[in-house]
Order: sequence, then structure tokens, then C-alpha cells
Amino acid sequence: MNNGCVVEALNLYKKYAETVAVDGISFMVNRGEIFGILGPNGAGKTTTIKMLYGFSPMTSGTLKIFDLDIRTDWRDIRSRTGICHQDNNLDPDLTVKENLHVFAGYFALPRRDAAERSERLLKFIGLEQRGDSKPPELSGGMMRRLILARALLNDPELLVLDEPTTGLDPQSRHLVWERIGELKKKGLTVLLTTHYMEEAARLCDRLIIIDHGHIIAEGRPAELVKEHVGHEVIECSPVCEELLTFIKQRGLEYEMSGERLLIYRREGDEQLFHEISHNYCREDCMLRTATLEDVFLRLTGRQLRE
Repeated sequence: MNNGCVVEALNLYKKYAETVAVDGISFMVNRGEIFGILGPNGAGKTTTIKMLYGFSPMTSGTLKIFDLDIRTDWRDIRSRTGICHQDNNLDPDLTVKENLHVFAGYFALPRRDAAERSERLLKFIGLEQRGDSKPPELSGGMMRRLILARALLNDPELLVLDEPTTGLDPQSRHLVWERIGELKKKGLTVLLTTHYMEEAARLCDRLIIIDHGHIIAEGRPAELVKEHVGHEVIECSPVCEELLTFIKQRGLEYEMSGERLLIYRREGDEQLFHEISHNYCREDCMLRTATLEDVFLRLTGRQLRE
């Protein structure tokens, strides 16, 4: 196996009837990194994830995981992959421990090994005191952590996290982030999808942004911010014609978001905020650091997706 590459997708294409969901994308996930796949609803990221763990066959292209072809070696690939689904598919009639023990049976783990791993993982995610509880008795954050523990039962080489912190409170989300960081330090390769840009910026070594089935950006989070937005963002409201004339004459990058004007400031123009706030926008003018969310919205648009 190529020691530097865990996932290799080449010209990945998926079509449902007349709808093209994924249109010839290519990317690689390196061993030991956290790789993110971002995109608005309907962009193709969930379809891509489903192809990666063999749930949905690709229409065409090449997809290798652990240097194995997903079309012919999917059983071996699944045995070495952990999947943390975004949906809660825990058995409500079984206890926390029983859910883990039953799942361990899918990987033919001996009972003793399954029990030992379950105890270790419950402690890892902070649920060691809830082993005899049933899923309906747990909070949403606890159930998400349990699903993460279940995905780690087979001691995977690749962990796929499909929106792992959706709906969690800040405390639970930060705990999951800490655990994912610990897994990375141990050498685990992680593939992550998320709608939280802060999560992607914090966790991902590299990421791709998909829209309409195409990759529209790829790189490290900080590099993408620098390339597509710049160093800082100046937000102004209300917007006057004099300000619009000024930014056009200066050749500044800008965007309208409702009644707010977003001006993207590159490094080297230190006096720009002072000039705008003093001369054109005294009422409501704010300077903030550019973020990955700015990149995402600038590239995929601000319109709602159904």
C-alpha cells in the first residue's frame, strides 16, 4: 500500500437518473491527517461520503482506499474503516454497552475483546457511568459521543465522521473536538464533513469545498482564507454611494450581504479601516479577522439551499 495515501479518488462521478450529483472530482487523503469535505446542501458531499464507504456505488471513476478498489474489495475496506453517521441509528431497546457489543459482532470480535474495547471507549468519550442506560435516556450529545465510540470499536485505520457535532451544545462539541484531536495524535486518518466552519478550520489539515458536484476550492484552511478573502473583513451598514465609489476607485474586493457591505482587506493596507470608518461609515463599521466561513459564503453564495 502507498504509505502516504489512504484515500485516492480520481474522476469520481455519480449520477441519479438525470441528476449528476458528483461530477468528476479528484482528491487524496494522506495518512494521519484530518481531511474535510465541505459544501452546501445538495452540493454532492454526502453522496461522495456514501461512495467512500461503499454504501452507494459510483457511476464511474476510480476510488481506492488502503490501495484497494472499492468496487471489488469493499468488505476489506469496511473492516478497516469506522463510520460515524450523522443519523442516530442506535438500538433504543439495548443498553449502551449492549449497543457496542452487538456492533462488535459485525467485526467478529471475541466477547472479551469487545467488552474490553467497550469499557475503554466509554471512558474515552466520558460515558463510563452510563453503560447500563438506554439511548432514549441519554442527551443528544451523549448519543453522538456513543456513535463515535461505536465507530472506533473495530480499531479502524480510517475514521469517517459525517457531521459529527450537528445539534450539539458548545460543551459537547468541544469535547468531541478534543477527542478527534487525540485520535489524530495517535496516527488515525480522519475524513470529516461538517456545516460548522469553525469546526473545519480548527480540525482539518486540508479540505475541499464542493458545489454542484465540482470541487471549487482545495487546500489548508488558513491558506484558503488568505487566497479567497484576505487578512480582515470590514463590515459596513448602511451603505452610501460615496463609499461604493471609493471602494471601486481603489479596486477593493467587496460583496453585498443584505444591507451590509463586506470589504475584504488584504495585508499591506493598514489604514483602510480608519479611512472608511472616519469618512464614510461612522454609524456601524466593524473590523474583524477573515474566516473560513467568509471563504465558504463567497464561493458558494449566500442564497438558501433546500
